[in-house]
Amino acid sequence: MIFLPTPIPGAFILDIERRDDERGFFARTFCARELEAHGLSAAVAQCSISYNRTRGTLRGMHWQDASAAESKLVRCTSGAIWDVIIDLRRDSPAYGKHFAVELGAETRRGLYIPPCCAHGFQTLTDDAEVFYQIGQFHAPESARGLPYDDPAFGIAWPLPVTVIAEKDRRWPRFEL
Repeated sequence: MIFLPTPIPGAFILDIERRDDERGFFARTFCARELEAHGLSAAVAQCSISYNRTRGTLRGMHWQDASAAESKLVRCTSGAIWDVIIDLRRDSPAYGKHFAVELGAETRRGLYIPPCCAHGFQTLTDDAEVFYQIGQFHAPESARGLPYDDPAFGIAWPLPVTVIAEKDRRWPRFEL
């Protein structure tokens, strides 16, 4: 796996290292030793998928508070998404900053998201499916969110929002 650092400390783009032959290719997408060698948690408590029918669908911005903080490794396994994280760790030099990257089935690129960073994405294609490896069990009482268009962060989403859950419309603005 190839680890590419992002401007958010502890967040990495993970590219695959293909081993091609006449059959196609083979590539590792997860290795606990390699994650730990980069100072990242390799814990996986849950794996989830989200399927999104329509281009422009927006999910996020979500995280779990410090009582149940979770890391995530996210990949788009069908279609493509614009994936965004916001650093909400008050002691981080990137506090309040965001980072975005396109993830898609063609590139097989992943994004490692450290605990206490909000996460969301917008689908760039119809029929986009996202696979999550999550380091902590979901704790509904610790679930948090903020508006995808919160002016405190100035995220430039690539498309008009076509579908969004009502709860994601109602999150309170974040106070930096």
